[in-house]
Amino acid sequence: MKFRKPSAKVMRRTLTGLAICLALGGIGLVAYPFATNLWAARIQSNLVKEFASPAAAQAFRSGNIAVGDPVTRIEIPKLDVDTMVVEGTSLSALRAGAGHYPETPLPGEMGNVAIAGHRTTYGRPFNRLDELEIGDKIILETPIGTHTYEVLAAPSVVLPTDWDLVVNDYPPGGSFLTLTTCHPEGAATHRIVVRAELVDSTDAVAKAVGS
Repeated sequence: MKFRKPSAKVMRRTLTGLAICLALGGIGLVAYPFATNLWAARIQSNLVKEFASPAAAQAFRSGNIAVGDPVTRIEIPKLDVDTMVVEGTSLSALRAGAGHYPETPLPGEMGNVAIAGHRTTYGRPFNRLDELEIGDKIILETPIGTHTYEVLAAPSVVLPTDWDLVVNDYPPGGSFLTLTTCHPEGAATHRIVVRAELVDSTDAVAKAVGS
């Protein structure tokens, strides 16, 4: 059977279709982070209202916080970060931008509080996490108190399977905080980890733990 060469008209249509697909794909890549940021901003607005309610305070005191509900407000003055953190680190929960690992203590408690946050989408609260230095402050405000942590060491890069960093009893004794985010930007081959220690608290129980 003799092969028939596509006509110039068919070739033009094919190339035009390919160009349109590539253009739409490029627009999608640019628009996706913007769309997720808008979505996160909407969630954050609702979380701020929930966080100020008596129900949020009661849930925090009982330790019975539902996935997706606000746990704490994280502020990192050096990085201009001020965002609500929800309970859970599932894909759905992290649409808020940052989530608390459920198996770790609540802010101010004894042990290792762990929080994960997006770096390039959904408000990207941890975009500049790698800029933190020893002594920088991280503030966790809860419905019943405020806790100030101080960075212990320069950010480190680890494999995403290194779960020892967020286990409840590491490091032993005292009250600590671990922040994690993806590395490098736009990928998830590794994670950036920042460790901090509780240095001040407005909650009497947590203050005794940190003393």
